[in-house]
Amino acid sequence: MLNEPRFTHIALPVGNISTSVEWYERYTPLRLIDLRHDPDGETAWLCHPEPTDHPFIIVLVSLNADEGEPHGQLGPFGHLGMELPTREAVDAMALLGRADGCLAWEPKQWPAPVGYVCALNDPDGNVVEFSFDQGVYAKVREVLGSPATT
Repeated sequence: MLNEPRFTHIALPVGNISTSVEWYERYTPLRLIDLRHDPDGETAWLCHPEPTDHPFIIVLVSLNADEGEPHGQLGPFGHLGMELPTREAVDAMALLGRADGCLAWEPKQWPAPVGYVCALNDPDGNVVEFSFDQGVYAKVREVLGSPATT
């Protein structure tokens, strides 16, 4: 049950729902949890596969009126950010993106708090950043404390 306001999702318009779902499942740990078809188009919900009390969903929306049209909304700097566990994981993501023709930013070490990052473009031109050592979770724990464990 929700006891307080929380962000739940970000919605991105896409040109082709199947292509976009496939891209996010290839390059991120997100997995499809819902796919809806209605007369106006299709909607896909993707999230991390493990249960959580505070899920965050990426909603992909493909409207029939715009089928096949790219709909990039994030970029060149606006982006979705994903933290990876190692520098090598960032390099591996860049290598994969480069081979697949979707590398947007080469890996680069930036001053704190940015860390080591690269980015890929999804099929609609949205930028997804992959980082190591940004310290997002560490900062939240520092300021708000660790979540209670059961």
